[in-house]
Amino acid sequence: MRFKNMCKGRLLTSDRIGLLVTLILLALGLATSNTRADNPATRVVALGGSVTEIVFALGEDHRLVARDTTSSFPEAALALPDVGYIRALSPEGVLSARPDLIISEEGAGPPDALDLLKSAQVPFVEMPQARTAEQIAQKIEAVGAALGVPGKAATLATEVSTELQATAADIAASDQPRPRVLFLLNTQGGRLMASGTDTAADAIIRLAGGDNAISTFEGYKSVTAEAIATAAPDVILMMDRAGDHASSDAELFEMPALRTTPAAQDKAVVRMDGLLLLGFGPRTAQAVRTLHSALDAAG
Repeated sequence: MRFKNMCKGRLLTSDRIGLLVTLILLALGLATSNTRADNPATRVVALGGSVTEIVFALGEDHRLVARDTTSSFPEAALALPDVGYIRALSPEGVLSARPDLIISEEGAGPPDALDLLKSAQVPFVEMPQARTAEQIAQKIEAVGAALGVPGKAATLATEVSTELQATAADIAASDQPRPRVLFLLNTQGGRLMASGTDTAADAIIRLAGGDNAISTFEGYKSVTAEAIATAAPDVILMMDRAGDHASSDAELFEMPALRTTPAAQDKAVVRMDGLLLLGFGPRTAQAVRTLHSALDAAG
């Protein structure tokens, strides 16, 4: 009996979700998608800063009708309606733009919202993560394929790859020592969240000629004062932020966990625009060069 009740509850939840999707589609007139290979999308929603950058770099921005909060470059993107933060999306907000194509970076959410969007009979294309020159080229080509402009995408992918390869060669030929870099995602309330391995921050640090000071875990996690003391970073790397998540240099180096590090002794901190630093889009070579120069100056 308990099993039957559980199954019945799940079916009711599923029915409610299905009904919600249907009501949204009927309200927005999206019950049938008109997007076909011979009828390319003209109302595109871009979710993710690098996706939006790629659409603009391909010269297809005239097809954009909305973007997410992380899509802050180029400046013209800010004129588009904002459907919310990519990891906290509202299906109604996205669908209110009446898209005939949604292109998203991997990692959009929450899962329930993503499920609803993927059930909305609007083509939903998810881009793979990119942390290498090859992967960035693949992402550019994937966006181009979704937009039906593979030729433009192949040209842009080649240009970006060539620039990244030249940048990597220049950094490899330099005699700059490899600083130990601690990337801090958040310092709010004195609780430090840092990057371990297998992150965008880890990848950009290595591309710029540095070493990630923390290699004992993967992803972004809170770190103890002992862990930071062991990491002994030469430079602190952070996104350039304002508001509650920001800490001034003075506040940063007065934190007990950082006070005794080489970075604090030299007041070595680098702040960069988050989308440029971690976006891994068409401007990645610029991000690598900028970070390489900043690490050199900070050290």
